[in-house]
Formats: sequence, C-alpha cells, structure tokens
Amino acid sequence: MNPSTSVAAAIPAFQAEETVGDVVRGTLELVAEVLVVDDGSTDSTSSAACTMGARVVRHRRNLGKGSALRTAFTDLLARGFSTVITLDADGQHLPGEIPRLLEGARGGADLVLGSRTHLFAEMHPLRRASNRGSSWAISCIAGIAVLDAQSGFRLYTRNLLERTGFPESRFEAESAVIVRAGRLGFRVTCVPVALGVVDGRATSHYRPLADSLRIAGAVIRARLEGRCGAPGRDRGGAVERSRAPGRSGLSGVITELAAEDFVSRIVDDTHLVNDEREG
Repeated sequence: MNPSTSVAAAIPAFQAEETVGDVVRGTLELVAEVLVVDDGSTDSTSSAACTMGARVVRHRRNLGKGSALRTAFTDLLARGFSTVITLDADGQHLPGEIPRLLEGARGGADLVLGSRTHLFAEMHPLRRASNRGSSWAISCIAGIAVLDAQSGFRLYTRNLLERTGFPESRFEAESAVIVRAGRLGFRVTCVPVALGVVDGRATSHYRPLADSLRIAGAVIRARLEGRCGAPGRDRGGAVERSRAPGRSGLSGVITELAAEDFVSRIVDDTHLVNDEREG
C-alpha cells in the first residue's frame, strides 16, 4: 500500500524506547509522515523514534497524553495534512490495522475509533467492566453510540479537530472529544481492530483514581458546553443532534440523565475514597 500524502500519524510517547521504533517503522509504510511527541521521557525514546524515520517533537517535561496529541495536531494540521491517525507507542496498536481506520473514514466518518469490543473477553475483568461502563455513559452523554470510548487507536479529520479543539491535557482529552463530536453533529464510527497486546495494563501510564476523576469532569464539562449553546454543524439549515440508537424522546432524556448521574457518582465516590484515606 502506498502511503497517502494527506494522512499523517501522531504517536504520543513516554518512556517507550524499547517499542516506539517498531511502531514508527510499521506506520511509515502506510502514511506519509509519522510525528512522535516525546512527552518528557528520560530514556532514549526520541532517538529510537528518529532512527526509524519519525520526525520528533519533544516536551521538556511530562505534560500528559492530551497535551502531546494537541502538540501533534497543531503541527500536522499546519503542515497541511487532512487526516491524522493516532496510536500508542507501546506496541498495543498495530500499524497494519491502519487501513481499517481509513476505510471507516471513506464511509464518511470524521472520527473513527479502533474498537476492542470483540477482544473484551481477553481483558482483566475490572478493565473490561470499566471500558463497557465508560463507553455506555459517554455514548449517552454524547448522544451517539460508541462501542469503545477508551480506545486511543483513532482517525481524526481536520474538520473535526478544527471544530472541537483538543483542550484537555491528559487521558480525559480522548473522552471529551467524543462528547463534543457527538454534540456538534459529527459522524463517529467504530471499526474492529486486532491488537498487539489486548490487556495493556503493564505498559499503560493510566492512573485509575486520578485519571478517572479527570475523565468524569471533562465529560461533564464537554456536555455542559452543548447546553450553553455551543454551535452544531449546520445541515440544511438545522443543527443535527443524534442520539444513541434506540433512544428518543422521553426515554432518551432519561437515559442521558442517568449517564450523567453515573459519571457524577464516579466523581462523588472517588472523593469519598480520598476523604477516607486522608482521614
């Protein structure tokens, strides 16, 4: 497959010297450019990425995955790319699956998520439950059906990124952008992908307590932006607002409120755990 001149890949990386090189090499076979954002690593992540042909931007200190992706999006859109693939540096996301994301975009989607739902049985039960619960809540709040809201293997179009922005700094950015995309009427789709590592807890920098709080807060804020009159995408003179399939009218409103309550309870319960620990 010849690399598309309009497609670039962004790889946020932190302490990934052992794996980032292979990810870069495989990705460059499929896209025109690979940009690795080294988010303050103290190992040889930058040099490993450069050796395999990536262009590297380095943060002087660790700013978080959202910040690394924002740096990449700003850079790549300024260089004229219309589509950006995001994948992790730890080898969990397989570059060979990128054509599946591109195929999803050819169907008209502005945000394509590489879904792991067919592999959930191979995950640790807690991770599986967390992914399913968060995907349900984010789907209801965003007003669209999202099977795997926590997947970082994605395709973003220029149009979506320019409309939604990417303001959050850490893992919560990837959840909030789904809510904004749904509320602005963008088409979001999921496609099944294979993974190099199904249960990526060993290489993940996700902090269950702190990052769950951040995600809950960011999702609620993104939802409130819509209530405060954030503009939707105009199609034929009307702002399109889609709900998750099977939810309409009063039942849709009830489901949405239940999802917001679900997220709020995560915040409340986490504060309770912190209070008990501090006590």
